Amino acid sequence: MFVDHTTIRRRALKIVPALIKVFRGRKRPEGKSWRMDETYIKVRGYWKYPYRAVDRDGDTVDFLLTTRRDEAAARRFLARAIDQHGQPEKITIDRTGVNTAAIDSYNAAHDADIELRQCKYLNNIV
Repeated sequence: MFVDHTTIRRRALKIVPALIKVFRGRKRPEGKSWRMDETYIKVRGYWKYPYRAVDRDGDTVDFLLTTRRDEAAARRFLARAIDQHGQPEKITIDRTGVNTAAIDSYNAAHDADIELRQCKYLNNIV
């Protein structure tokens, strides 16, 4: 039996959103203390910036790969992580200004009270 690769791709595009919904529903709840960081990697010759948040157990809360390393990308990542997993009580970051500005703007826009801790060594779990 011959199946073309485009057929598999079309079926995957239909099935994957349903699988994501099921798997996210079964995922255990995240902790109320997150560690957030971003770094840079080279993908196919271009620099990309992965943002990642983990809970206190080291389990990944959310992940975002962007082409820019700016406040808008950090805000988008933070808002998506909070929408999908709930608002944390504390977020530990290193001393980057982008993440600080993103958390401060989220707190101001949503009248939230997320505690911000900046310590490079507590963030090593990420």
